[in-house]
Amino acid sequence: MNRFVMPRIVTELPGPEARKVLEKDARFVSQSYTRVYPLVAKKAEGFWVEDVDSNRFLDFTSGIAVTNTGHCHPRIVEAIKRQAEELIHMSGTDFYYRAQSDLAARLAEVTPGPKEKRVFFGNSGAEAIEAALKLARFHTKRPRIIAFLGAFHGRTMGALSLTASKVIHERGFSPLVPGITHVPYAYCYRCPMHASYPGCGCACVDWIRDDLFKRSIPPEEVAAIFVEPIQGEGGYIVPPLEFHQKLFKLARDFGILFVVDEVQTGMGRTGKMLAIEHWDLVPDIMALAKGIASGMPLGAMVSQSEVMNWVPGSHASTFGGNPISCQAALATLDLLEEGLIENAASMGA
Repeated sequence: MNRFVMPRIVTELPGPEARKVLEKDARFVSQSYTRVYPLVAKKAEGFWVEDVDSNRFLDFTSGIAVTNTGHCHPRIVEAIKRQAEELIHMSGTDFYYRAQSDLAARLAEVTPGPKEKRVFFGNSGAEAIEAALKLARFHTKRPRIIAFLGAFHGRTMGALSLTASKVIHERGFSPLVPGITHVPYAYCYRCPMHASYPGCGCACVDWIRDDLFKRSIPPEEVAAIFVEPIQGEGGYIVPPLEFHQKLFKLARDFGILFVVDEVQTGMGRTGKMLAIEHWDLVPDIMALAKGIASGMPLGAMVSQSEVMNWVPGSHASTFGGNPISCQAALATLDLLEEGLIENAASMGA
């Protein structure tokens, strides 16, 4: 891997071939995307990306936190090729195949808590969050959800309703899913409550218990608290140790499910398989995606077995848990456990 040894710029940017792609894109592709840089990728390996004009760049984006094993790792490529030669698609909604059940068992093993878990597969982080939202309401029979200011959970309607990071995400799409309340996150550097940690004792969590639950929302109507262990789009905010511990206790005190969005923070990125492990907590539901399959489309919602009590037909996905994506994920987990997680812990993600 990493045959490319240094960046290389051989044309003006964007180059002539890139401009052709940009012109076609401007005519035919949805303008809802935010493209800041005119990079037209052709191939990638490790941490290098080469464009259609043979310009070579260091990739500091990791495909938006996706390529945890690097671009086109040979073992990921081999797993994809091997599965594609045997079975490309068989909907797990109606039938069975080994790759999906193998991956479900592996995720049950590597995620926090006892191994008795169940996994729902989708195609993305947003789909994992949508599944978690539906399961939380189904399991608890409660209508309300608590999420956080600064949170990003996705752009499909349910995930968007949990999101509160940029107004542009919501402008023009109201009304969103009802019953969702956003509360302050532990952003201690710019505390939204104008408090100071550690003296405040995580006043943002106390406010939920002492004010929100007494003045606005009956806690017995709250199905779940959705939280990112480390807020991503909100500013890469690492909350104090006390925050998640107090939030978890709050959830337990009122029979509320503790749901963690590990779409960006999971799969070894913080030096643990899941970031919530730094707080030594066992969530009721975990949403995974991005780095789970090294670039293949896959999302997973993992829950403790007693929580995933919905009935056949309650939720499904035609493409979720595609056999090629599942094999890529299994190879990804092997690589993570063979030293990449430890490397992230020692070097930084």
